[in-house]
Amino acid sequence: MIENKPITLNLKIIIILFLFQLSRTSQSSHPKPPPIPILPIPKAHQISWQNSEMALFLHFGPNTYTNSEWGTGHVDPSVFNPTLLNATQWVAVAKDSGFKRVVLTAKHHDGFCLWPSKYTDYSVKSSPWRNGSGDIVAELAEAARNAGLELGLYLSPWDRHEHCYGQTLEYNEFYMGQMTELLTRYGEIKYIFLDGAKGDGEKDMEYFFDDWFSLFHQLQPGASIFSDAGPDTRWVGNEAGVAGTTCWSLFNCSAIKIGADNDPIYTMEGDIFGHDWAPPQCDVSIRPGWFWHASEKPKSAMSLLDLYYKSVGRNCPLLLNVPPNSSGLISDEDIQVLKEFSDLRKSIFSRNIAKSALLSASSTRGDPNDSQFGPKNVIEEGLYTYWAPDQGQQSDWTLYLKFQQVITFNVLELQEPIQMGQRVIEFHLDMSDENGKWQHVVSGTTVGYRRLLLFPTVKSHLLRLVIDKSRVCPLISHLGIYMDSYSVSPHVSDTRTTSKFINDLVFRRTAYNQSQSASI
Repeated sequence: MIENKPITLNLKIIIILFLFQLSRTSQSSHPKPPPIPILPIPKAHQISWQNSEMALFLHFGPNTYTNSEWGTGHVDPSVFNPTLLNATQWVAVAKDSGFKRVVLTAKHHDGFCLWPSKYTDYSVKSSPWRNGSGDIVAELAEAARNAGLELGLYLSPWDRHEHCYGQTLEYNEFYMGQMTELLTRYGEIKYIFLDGAKGDGEKDMEYFFDDWFSLFHQLQPGASIFSDAGPDTRWVGNEAGVAGTTCWSLFNCSAIKIGADNDPIYTMEGDIFGHDWAPPQCDVSIRPGWFWHASEKPKSAMSLLDLYYKSVGRNCPLLLNVPPNSSGLISDEDIQVLKEFSDLRKSIFSRNIAKSALLSASSTRGDPNDSQFGPKNVIEEGLYTYWAPDQGQQSDWTLYLKFQQVITFNVLELQEPIQMGQRVIEFHLDMSDENGKWQHVVSGTTVGYRRLLLFPTVKSHLLRLVIDKSRVCPLISHLGIYMDSYSVSPHVSDTRTTSKFINDLVFRRTAYNQSQSASI
């Protein structure tokens, strides 16, 4: 029989120390959870829309044949006869040029419908095209589906042909009936484009936008709805294809009236204190007009590249109009420009120089040896991996990139994981000179889904990205360093100008941090 002896004091101490170390090891083996998102944040279909970055707009109808931009609504349908129409060609041009969506003007202001609506005879069924049995929306929907592209539609609220236009209740029922046709006949619709256009003599005509939006989301829950005021994506405030150098997805939709003369600065910049997630969209035409006109020529590929920096590169998806011609095809000269535009983008952005860098950071959330939130995440593609600094280090948010040899570059790309909210207010990039001193390269004011900054060409082997101001602890999902050998002058250069919405930021940010610092 073994005699029970009391455990010695030394053995007790050893056991206690062992259990303490085991507890620490157990705790450190669990990864740090992600930061809490800062509201507002995007819905899934809004993230999908921003992921697409570019969509091809297709203005087509009787205006194509009458050399008009705004039709009267009284043109004989017999003028519409695109004998060579080929929606597969439209989609192929879009896909080959790097566009992920196509958006069709199913009905413009003249009221002529590109599908056989049962609510009016003023449509393709009254034209000689396809002997009156054609349906352009159906042909485009099938072509887009076969090519893996997403479909969007524009149904003009203003209808210069419909006799009940001007009678608010009757016309709203008419409009919702036509939109129901479009949203139930052609499969999945990913984008709905609206404006608030009205005739000069119809100022009392009221559009029931809230009712429309509810119906659209019910019939197509995956669609993003565009208008001056959202609800899903807002107008940037111009048709030049240019977003503001400060560009928030945050917005107050209730502050904007659809179709009215709204504050252009507010629509361009957004609102750092906005309660809604409504990112802006840039719309612009490749030609001077929105419809095809034989006398007009397309913009150059370099002009489109400039627009790309100023739209997609400023947190703003680009809706580029490329109108089919009177034969029903996209013109060869437009196709050539789009190909050159695509080649330029591929040449510049196909090689991320940052991937060859040794990355480090001023701090990392959780265990520095754990790669979950480490700085290496910023060279991965996608929104769902990101660098997160230690939330306790609010005075130093810096990423360092060290290269084995001197690199030459003139483009900086940044992305935030927008599913966590838009955070970054101001940032700048520095480089080390030959004497080891930091020299300023470029500054920016917002990031969002994607930010591109073009600046005069520089050379260095050591860079640092500094987040100067952020709503809360900043998160960076992607960082790119590129060389643009084509853009001679820096079209995109941000200065440290302060947005009117940032002027009262200090006390509001302080108040927010005091209430959230324990959890963010």
